[in-house]
Amino acid sequence: MRKSWVFFTAAAILALHQALEGQGVSKSGTIAAKFLSIDAGARAVAMGGAFASVADDATAMFWNPAGIAGIRGTEFLVTYGRWLADIRTNYTGLVLPAGNLGTLGVNATFVTMDDMERTTVEAPDGTGEYFDAGSLAFGISVGRALTDRFSIGFNGKYIRESIYHSRAQGLALDIGTLFRTQFHDMRIGMSISNFGTKMRMTGDDMLVQHDIDPVQSGNNGNIKADLRTDAFDLPLMFRVGVSADLLKSAGGDRLIVALDALHPNDSTECVNAGCEYVFRNRVRLRVGYKSLFSRDSQQGLTLGGGLTQRIGGTGNISIDYAYQDFGILNNTQRFSLAIRL
Repeated sequence: MRKSWVFFTAAAILALHQALEGQGVSKSGTIAAKFLSIDAGARAVAMGGAFASVADDATAMFWNPAGIAGIRGTEFLVTYGRWLADIRTNYTGLVLPAGNLGTLGVNATFVTMDDMERTTVEAPDGTGEYFDAGSLAFGISVGRALTDRFSIGFNGKYIRESIYHSRAQGLALDIGTLFRTQFHDMRIGMSISNFGTKMRMTGDDMLVQHDIDPVQSGNNGNIKADLRTDAFDLPLMFRVGVSADLLKSAGGDRLIVALDALHPNDSTECVNAGCEYVFRNRVRLRVGYKSLFSRDSQQGLTLGGGLTQRIGGTGNISIDYAYQDFGILNNTQRFSLAIRL
């Protein structure tokens, strides 16, 4: 077990070093299904996205699927938020015990927006025809504790993006590990998210009429053709997180401090930091900062809080709120409701 602790600590230090020193070429705008990078859960958002090692609720299926192995009982969580440019984002997760299999979970992410009017070269002010666009992902997770301190988890998901009559589909896998130490309940988590297939747009919008030789007179200028778009990678993300409870007391007061190092495939490395103060296991206050040391990022300060009320013998219900600053892009806000039985 000591060797495992040394391995995870060394890997965490290495990832933090890369986040501080590595400033590679940014590949922003070169991937598909970017909605998979939108953080899930008001609690995690308010903590600045430093949640890979905390990961102890139904949003763990997004951050680190190994975290669901530590959930006792059944939990249902739903998150709603207004994203940038009037885009709506929703995350729903259900986690339940499965005996010898460990812990199972299902999750869904939806990104929607209002219908838009179609424009053409001939009608730049609109044709009177409206179309919709959106994205979704459905996932199934399993988490299992291999020892009393080490757990592993997987989340497989189906991904779909659509606009007008065209769509792109793909499959992806998330893998996570979580190690708990005895030092101030320190936890070390690692996860790889969105490892999967490339996505390519297909559909009726790709069908056109084409003249294969416009300079040749007398040929058929209305040959049916099928346009072919490039295939784009998914937003692969590697996270390493460390967290500790610095104020755990018998009265239910806690102070959780967390730090995540991120290595995305479409941007430069960065660090997320956050903390959560819990008063009497009921009132929760959170603050964080996203994308430290990231180049050209508009993300920054995060704030939030929540209330937890016990129901029944061991169950509880929680309501959480998060505010995230986006610089010149204004801000976003998130609300979550979680029920644990």
